[in-house]
Amino acid sequence: MTKRHLAYLACTAALVASAVGAAPPADGTRTHLVRPGQSIQQAVDAAKPGDTVLLLPGTHRGSVRVTTSGLTLRGMGGGRTVLRPSPTGAAAGSCAKAGHGICVEGTTGRPVEGTTIASLTLSGYARNGVWATDTDRLTVRRVVAEENGQWGIAQQRSVRGTFTYNVARRNGDAGVFLANTVTEEGGATDSLGAVVARNRLEGNRIGLTVRRLRNLTVAYNDATANCAAVFVVGDETPPRAGALTVRDNRIVANNKYCPKTARLPFLQGSGIVLTGAEDTLVTRNLVADHKGTSPLSGGVVIFKSMVGAKSERNRITGNTLRDNHPADLVDSDTATNNAFQGNTCTLSKPAGLC
Repeated sequence: MTKRHLAYLACTAALVASAVGAAPPADGTRTHLVRPGQSIQQAVDAAKPGDTVLLLPGTHRGSVRVTTSGLTLRGMGGGRTVLRPSPTGAAAGSCAKAGHGICVEGTTGRPVEGTTIASLTLSGYARNGVWATDTDRLTVRRVVAEENGQWGIAQQRSVRGTFTYNVARRNGDAGVFLANTVTEEGGATDSLGAVVARNRLEGNRIGLTVRRLRNLTVAYNDATANCAAVFVVGDETPPRAGALTVRDNRIVANNKYCPKTARLPFLQGSGIVLTGAEDTLVTRNLVADHKGTSPLSGGVVIFKSMVGAKSERNRITGNTLRDNHPADLVDSDTATNNAFQGNTCTLSKPAGLC
């Protein structure tokens, strides 16, 4: 065998060893393998920035808390790597005790930066599948979040997040939930360009909720069979939610019935709802086949917030709306400076918006 062949074989062996976590590559990062039954938390705690914790196929039990920047936690695909809660009484750690599946948690002034959660399923947690707080540039990609008690994928007090190619279905509240903070009142915060794109949102109470945030994009998502598809929520505290874009989404037949709560009337047949929001662009969406008698029913609905804040200077342009009842476009706010232009639709409340 020639020296050239020997060198080639040595290089190949090194690459294979690195890929299975047997040895670190030249840059010093490692891949930590976790098999079903092994501790994910132990592998995460041992990982350094830039490392990958790779969950092998099968069902993993328990919850995991991530506080390391630059970490990738991923499975082998949403249908192959599944995380479920530990058996009753076996919960350990703050993430499990809070009822979440994966927690990515920084602190005020010290966010977790550049962490990725990818290619796995989170199912059956009492509260949230993914819960993130105080993060910067968190990526959640190709995650299936299903049948969790509250939110499928949720984030607060964070900036520049990217949520793409996920499936959120049959969660108790929103499939995807982004907010300024969930623990106190306050004006909207700047997400610095967060993106929610190309997700499948199905059978949740609300497909996507954006609450008291500004400067983000919601695009190319597919929402169906929820009680409501997209909620942009603000209130009277300045700055109000808005200055964001909802575009190129497919929003069809979100006609599930959800009873009223302390904050909202019953929901059914709502496509895109803006309540207490300002300067929001809703454009090039397909919104069809919604039917309901809730005050929030309709294709695209502008509604004064529950605390009386007006929705102002929103632009509803270039959307295709059909077969939405009571109307394709609904403006029940008292503001007079929302714009409806270039939409393809047949029925509006009040008349004349189409």
